[in-house]
Amino acid sequence: YEFKEVIFYLKKMKIIKTNIKDLFIVKQKPNKDGRGLLRETYNQKIFKKKFNFEYFTFSKKNVLRGFHIQIKYQQSKYVNVLKGKILDCVVDLRKNSKTFGKSFKIILSEKNALGLYIPRGFAHAYYSFEKENIIYYKLDNYYRPSLERGIVWNDKDLKIKWPNKKPIVSDKDKKLPGLKEYLK
Repeated sequence: YEFKEVIFYLKKMKIIKTNIKDLFIVKQKPNKDGRGLLRETYNQKIFKKKFNFEYFTFSKKNVLRGFHIQIKYQQSKYVNVLKGKILDCVVDLRKNSKTFGKSFKIILSEKNALGLYIPRGFAHAYYSFEKENIIYYKLDNYYRPSLERGIVWNDKDLKIKWPNKKPIVSDKDKKLPGLKEYLK
């Protein structure tokens, strides 16, 4: 019986393509009852991606993190929100990509049960809407702080409208260069 139940859940996860090559949304199906819920966030049979590193972040309301990218030993990321709601935003920095410099935004939340798969070569940022936001990551390469770079969140060349013009941003992220300077 348990095996049939697992097959049932597998049929509920759906991969949705975006207008940017290799960037996709994963629609998950929360299965709720009186005890709570179960939500399958990852299944290698459907994803066909391997990850070797995981972590989570906790962000308070109005926190904006990013844009971050690891320049060497780049990382593909799979982002899910376990609690709260975020505006997740990525910028394609793959030099030979037809969508180089283009951004993509999506709301990820515990309620909409969406995940975002971000391929290597993208800068990543997010803005937190709720009092408590828990974001869970799966990555295909290890985090190396000395290789992390980024682009300032409010760069005018990116033309991204954030929900708050004065979010809570770390000192490190405030000092990140603009896109043009980053590309030099």
